[in-house]
Amino acid sequence: MTKHQKRLSVPKSWPVERKTETFTVKADAGPHGEDGVPLVVLLRDVLGYVDSRKEARYALSEDAILINGNAINDEQRPIGMFDIVAFPGRNEYYRVFPDEGGRLALTEIDEDAAESRLGKIEGKQQVPGGDTQLTLHDGTTVITDDDYNAKDSIVIDTDDKSVVAHFPYEEGALVTAVRGNHGGKIGEIDAIDVTPGSGSNTVGVSTDDGSFETVEEYVVVIDENFVGDDDE
Repeated sequence: MTKHQKRLSVPKSWPVERKTETFTVKADAGPHGEDGVPLVVLLRDVLGYVDSRKEARYALSEDAILINGNAINDEQRPIGMFDIVAFPGRNEYYRVFPDEGGRLALTEIDEDAAESRLGKIEGKQQVPGGDTQLTLHDGTTVITDDDYNAKDSIVIDTDDKSVVAHFPYEEGALVTAVRGNHGGKIGEIDAIDVTPGSGSNTVGVSTDDGSFETVEEYVVVIDENFVGDDDE
């Protein structure tokens, strides 16, 4: 199986130049599905910390890079929306956050903010014992005895995976668009319009400079701190 990916066919969320070279690195199987960006792409093409996969492997062998609090040994490990990328030796911490057009970008945060991460609830089911298992946007599962709904967002501790905050999906909620023509925009939900049948519901979102409408699968409820990381 090839370890390369043609640049022209990478997902729109990948932060790579498409016309400079023919190929880039292919992501391994893992979190975030096809939208996951190989870690080496962030290290090489975004941050400029390495020049090659060999250098990336060396950095990983030294446990110099943590993803969501865990040391990673695979330079092709997929990185995606709301992941926490930490370089403890450099005292540098980043959150992966959608930028203009839904392209993934790194937002610098402080060490305290790096101790937890946001997840959108994509599904839930009862498990033996009466607890509920939540499935998040990146495939992570969380067991809880509290009641949350699909499309809500939760913040989980990167150490013990406990839920430390909850943000309901409802009118008035602060959201960011993560896909579509409005990717990267942030605003408050004005209205949620339920579509009869199997079609997607739509949401109207007001922003500082206007408003937009999109399908609800394209928005994620976020904390107001996400728009003020520079002031943390």
